[in-house]
Amino acid sequence: MRSYAIGDIHGHLDKLRAAHDLVAADRRAVGDDTAPVVHVGDLVDRGPDACGVIEHLIGGIASGLNWVVLKGNHDRMFSLFLDEEPRHDTGLRAGLAWLDPRLGGGITLASYGVTSADERPIAEVHAEARARVPKGHADFLANLPAWHLVGEALFVHAGIRPGVDLCHQSEDDLLWIRGDFLDDPHDHGPLVVHGHTPVSAVTHYGNRLNIDTGAAYGGPLSAVVIEGRAVWLLTDAGRVPILPAA
Repeated sequence: MRSYAIGDIHGHLDKLRAAHDLVAADRRAVGDDTAPVVHVGDLVDRGPDACGVIEHLIGGIASGLNWVVLKGNHDRMFSLFLDEEPRHDTGLRAGLAWLDPRLGGGITLASYGVTSADERPIAEVHAEARARVPKGHADFLANLPAWHLVGEALFVHAGIRPGVDLCHQSEDDLLWIRGDFLDDPHDHGPLVVHGHTPVSAVTHYGNRLNIDTGAAYGGPLSAVVIEGRAVWLLTDAGRVPILPAA
């Protein structure tokens, strides 16, 4: 069973379009225009065009493309900020807010025309954000799923809580987990395909596949194709196999 996956986008519409072009080229090569393309979340923050990214994804899905978009922790932070009263994400440590420049929320709001968000009273910024962010974008973010299963591949943003059945996983873990998941060498059943923790290159650990190659920090936005548990990186020259680390 074939599926495609694209890593953490972080507001880089140009990189997302290029990743979709690689998927389209592979589809033509194998004669498959139906396999899902799963985006593992973090559509927004740090990059310059979160608004364009969301609009592009909404438009593609509306046109009938088999795209699946998962919720990342940055997407949830944005969504919570857009509530009637801005809410703090439980995954954030105390004293750190979404508008902190380290998280990139202000850059996301700037793509909607809300400027200097980290320098103005939060009530003022919140009111302007709710006025400028289209309801369709806010609803899209609020309703993103946290996981998607295709054959032997389980797609999530951050990872899973090892040893916990999928139906009992918490959204906090699926969007925020690191150490307890990243350090676990045991088989999880399906191959867990995730982002959230940047690596220098797509890496196959046997039990999981990390596809976040740091687009938020100037790295590439990686796209892969998965058939069963076999994985290939998509490049301009075609498929490059990604083998489990020894």
